[in-house]
Amino acid sequence: MRVDLFDFELPQKNIALRPSVPRDEAHLLAVQGDALSDHVVVDLPSLLNPGDVLVFNDTKVIPAQLEGQRGNAKIGATLHKRIDLRRWQAFVRNAKRLRVGETVDFGSEVMAIAEDKFADGSFVLQFLGDEPVELLLERAGTMPLPPYIASKREIDERDADDYQTMFAEKDGAVAAPTAALHFTDRLIAALDAAGVVRETLTLHVGAGTFLPVKADNTEDHQMHSEWGRIEPDVADRLNAARQSGGRIISVGTTSLRLLESATGEDGIIKPFDGDTDIFITPGYKFRAIDGLMTNFHLPKSTLFMLVSALMGREVMQTAYAHAIEKDYRFYSYGDSSLLLP
Repeated sequence: MRVDLFDFELPQKNIALRPSVPRDEAHLLAVQGDALSDHVVVDLPSLLNPGDVLVFNDTKVIPAQLEGQRGNAKIGATLHKRIDLRRWQAFVRNAKRLRVGETVDFGSEVMAIAEDKFADGSFVLQFLGDEPVELLLERAGTMPLPPYIASKREIDERDADDYQTMFAEKDGAVAAPTAALHFTDRLIAALDAAGVVRETLTLHVGAGTFLPVKADNTEDHQMHSEWGRIEPDVADRLNAARQSGGRIISVGTTSLRLLESATGEDGIIKPFDGDTDIFITPGYKFRAIDGLMTNFHLPKSTLFMLVSALMGREVMQTAYAHAIEKDYRFYSYGDSSLLLP
C-alpha cells in the first residue's frame, strides 16, 4: 500500500510534551466499530466487560541515550537491541565520523568500541570494562525520549519517572510502552472491582519504533526486530479466557505485536521467547486480540498503519480528525484511545 494513504495534518499544539497529572485523567477516545465517544481514562472499567483481559508489557526503559566523543567528533548513540552482556546494536548520530574499530568516550568512565556496522547504518557497540552495562548506563545515559519531545525541550529528572509505566520490571526497553503510562493504583483497583483481568508479557521496545517510514510503499519498509517473551502459564490463561467469552485487549501496540507473533492460524496463543519483526498493515487478519488501548500516533507511521489495520483506515482517519478537533494530545505523553472492532 502507498505510505501517503496514512498521512494526516497534525497541529504542533496537539503534541504533548508532558503527561497528564494525574495520569489516569488523560482523555480517552473510544472507537467501537465506527462509533466515537469521548471519555477520560478513569472511565475505562465502564467500557469493558467482566472477564475481559488487559495485557500489559512489563518491560522497563533503560537510560539508553548516550552522548560522547570520538576524537574531536561528537557522537550520539541510541541503544536499540541487546546482543549479549556487553554488546548492543545502536543507532548513531554523526555516524559518518565513526568507523569500525574506533572507540567512543561517553564520559563518566564509560567507553565503547564500534565493533561492527550493519547494512542499515547502525553499529555494534561493545562496552569496555568489567562493570555491568546497566551500571554504565546509569552513570552516562539519559532517558531516550522520542525525538518529537526531545527536540522541543531538555530531558530532565521528571522524565525518569514520567517515562516509566507502573508495570515496569524487566530492564531492556529503549522506548516506553506508552499506552500503559495512563494506569494508576486507583485505576487498577477500579478494574479489579469491575472483574477485568490483567496479564503481562515482555517485549523490549527498540529505538526502531521512532524511525520514520522512508519507503513510498509499505512493502518496501523493513521493520527492526525486538525481543519478547510470553510465559507458558500466561498463554494458557489467555486462551482459557477467550474460550470462556472474555476479550483479549492489548494495552499498547507492543503487547499486540508480540501476541500476534505468538498466535497461529488456529487462534491459539503459544508461549514465545525470541525476536519478532512483525509489520501489521491493512489486510492483516488478527488472531490473538479483540481490542487495543493505545495512544495517538504519528502520520505515516507503522503504528498508524497498525491501528488502521485493526479498525479500518477511513475509521481511523475520522477518529484522528475528531481527536485533533477536540484538542486531544498526541504521541508518547499524550491521550489514549480504546479501539474495539
